[in-house]
Amino acid sequence: MKTTPLTGTPVPEPAAAGGALVSPAWLAARLHDPAVRVVEVDVSRAAYDDWHIDGAVLWNIYADLRDAQYRPVPAPAVQRLLERSGITPDTTVVFYGYGPALGFWLMKLYGHADARILDASRDTWRAEGRPAGPAASGPPRASYPLGEPDARLRAGHAAVLHAIGGTATTLLDVRTREEYAGTRFWPSGGMQPGGRAGHVPGAVHQPIDGIYDDRGAFLDPASLRKVFSAVDLDHGGGLITYCTIGGRASTAWFVLAHLLGRRDVRVYDGSWAEWGTMPGAPVETA
Repeated sequence: MKTTPLTGTPVPEPAAAGGALVSPAWLAARLHDPAVRVVEVDVSRAAYDDWHIDGAVLWNIYADLRDAQYRPVPAPAVQRLLERSGITPDTTVVFYGYGPALGFWLMKLYGHADARILDASRDTWRAEGRPAGPAASGPPRASYPLGEPDARLRAGHAAVLHAIGGTATTLLDVRTREEYAGTRFWPSGGMQPGGRAGHVPGAVHQPIDGIYDDRGAFLDPASLRKVFSAVDLDHGGGLITYCTIGGRASTAWFVLAHLLGRRDVRVYDGSWAEWGTMPGAPVETA
């Protein structure tokens, strides 16, 4: 695929997967392009404060993308996050870190034109000697008039409830076996006070282990199809992915929709952190 050069920068190699994936070399050549913003998505500040890609800003999932009850923040909070991150509607935004697909999905949810994911792990970037540094001052604030969310990408708890027992939509649980079976609430092994562990009744268990190579790049489509063996990739019917806080669910959505071309895939972004703490929400175990 031929990639259009960004402002005044060389093109060492093309972006992949329709432009959704970019290599370390591609990004390194554009770190000082004012039209590009790099975002690290993680669950705390620790890794970012130790080091991060030169010029990157941090989106802390628990502090920026979830409220105190672990539920997705509303649109005004998303708009403020984009503006303080120096992102405008014309910015090319490249995500990396613990949950880059969650950032990518959020941008697409609100119709952002140019979002991408670094096709390599954080460790690979550093091992290759790419530009990195400690925490620094943030970018200049920007203006971002946020539009309405795209209902084709998001499923709320009502849509999940409606899908139970039906045939039109498959619920896809991409957590670990222990989380699905109900022996743990959080992937770290802990339980949630007042919460219930288990899975949504009828959900298909499809963990997303083994989707990366040893550099942290996504596997080729043929290999990814084998990983997603529990999913019908070639026929109609909707899919709703969920995990605990949306990171793994967004990764599954990205692979299915952007790398494998599966249509009608939505993310339940409330995921188990919401469902497992909702009184009356049906839960199955084992």
